[in-house]
Amino acid sequence: MQIAGSTVLVTGASGGLGEAIARELRGRGASLALTARRREALETLAAELQARALAADLADRVQLEQLLDDAGQIDALVANAGVPAAGRLESFSLAEVDRTLEVNLRAPVALARALLPGMLERRRGHLLFVSSIAGKTVVPGNPLYHATKYALRGFAAALRTDLHGSGVGVSCVFPGFIRDAGIFAESGVKLPPGVGTRSPEDVARAVSRAIERDRGEVDVAPAFQRAGAIAAALAPQDLAAAVVRRLGGVQIAEEMEGALRGKR
Repeated sequence: MQIAGSTVLVTGASGGLGEAIARELRGRGASLALTARRREALETLAAELQARALAADLADRVQLEQLLDDAGQIDALVANAGVPAAGRLESFSLAEVDRTLEVNLRAPVALARALLPGMLERRRGHLLFVSSIAGKTVVPGNPLYHATKYALRGFAAALRTDLHGSGVGVSCVFPGFIRDAGIFAESGVKLPPGVGTRSPEDVARAVSRAIERDRGEVDVAPAFQRAGAIAAALAPQDLAAAVVRRLGGVQIAEEMEGALRGKR
């Protein structure tokens, strides 16, 4: 689907990866509808990009329904919003569990379900889901985050299969360690020597390529993480987990939990 002249809804647009994605799509000629919780930051970005600002908390089902009412006709969805959900399961309250599931999984599914009939009728559209390399391989201390990102990958893949030949494309993008913006950057965690990062702009360009070329899956991760995901898919689960622990995965997980606990 050509981005120029299309109307794209971007969730989680007020900062992090969402802002970079919004700038990339606007630069390619899209009309944007942007949504996020932080109204002031959202409206500032929307004014700059000549976009519509639709403030909403995706964990609130009433606000989600209102967002859909306000959005109108949408040609492409970029479901980018997400809760970090760093930490062991027993460290979460049930309310925090529910919020993670609502924002990271239910909201993208609900948005796709609501927008899909119009796309099918027009035989034109695209549904893009921003997962994570954590949707392909696991590290210690992130069971809820992994659960939602693995599920988002499965949902996108199955939906793509169902929509083959319909004119509606489906993509899933898998960021890894991203510097300058996003969950990893916000944590401030230091990586072991030799482990690289990618930029928010790399993710944004991957999103635009996925939409215009109808790519099913696109990894945006340093070589170390991509290799780890491939190895994890091929190696026995316990062996892959042992390698992650040996490379310092437990310490990194503990540092990220401490840094991101307030963002649940």
